[in-house]
Amino acid sequence: MKNTEIQLVQAFDEGAFLDLVNFLMREQEKTKCCIERVSAMPHQGVSSTFGFGMNYGWLRGVLDLGEISYQEIRPQIWKREFGLTSDKNKSVDVCRRLFPEVNLKRTPRCRNLDNNFAEAVLMSEYARRKL
Repeated sequence: MKNTEIQLVQAFDEGAFLDLVNFLMREQEKTKCCIERVSAMPHQGVSSTFGFGMNYGWLRGVLDLGEISYQEIRPQIWKREFGLTSDKNKSVDVCRRLFPEVNLKRTPRCRNLDNNFAEAVLMSEYARRKL
């Protein structure tokens, strides 16, 4: 994997993520890493908020343990770079325009493009440009 590639893990696989962390540890000098600085959403259920927080903490813990430097970026900041609003379809449109080769389907059987994947790609591009 080249340091300029954008890699998406379409279905979370803990082993694949740890392989990626090991790669980043070897390539620390070239690595730019950011995670979205997030918080709980209003009206979100207790168990989903707990799970969300657990995953966020796990991600930060793995990066810290691997001594991989990262920056937390507020969604408003990186989204402004691409003129995004709360309209999730716009992130898909912008991503397809900038990265037409990236597959934004969650699985091969999906018909719809995944706005979460699109936002992950755009946030990675923001990091590449700004960090």
